[in-house]
Amino acid sequence: MRKQLILVRHGKSSWEFDVRDHDRPLIQKGIDDAHAIGKSLREFPSRPDVIWSSTAARALQTATILTEYIDYDLKKLQLKRALYTFDSQDLLEIVKTIDENINCAMLVSHNHGLTDLANLLGSERFVNVPTTGTVMIEFESNTWKTITNGKTTFHLFPKNL
Repeated sequence: MRKQLILVRHGKSSWEFDVRDHDRPLIQKGIDDAHAIGKSLREFPSRPDVIWSSTAARALQTATILTEYIDYDLKKLQLKRALYTFDSQDLLEIVKTIDENINCAMLVSHNHGLTDLANLLGSERFVNVPTTGTVMIEFESNTWKTITNGKTTFHLFPKNL
């Protein structure tokens, strides 16, 4: 059985509020882009078995919006403080902890780690996965622990919708 990894960079957030980086909310463009990506994902045949989100406000808001479109029970959304990272190796270690019974996992996280992970694992190269950008990589593997090179099967960027 193949494994599918859907990587989502959180939506566009605001620097205008005097809050910690972790607490920065989405701006309207980020909200709108998350809805647009969600609508596109609704048409896609694969559905994540699990969605893990960074605990950062902007990532959680993005993940919450996406769940509306893909019929994912919001109560199953898992917050992972470890996804609040900007390092691809940290993200890869998190991916390797996904339960083997899960065939399709979605992670909502941050750059530069997310772009670097997509480039490390996938077959396409991205200079930058933009905010709310979504990349799916498929692996011919039965286990998350041993995934290496996969095939980038699609990417959705808000500017293309």
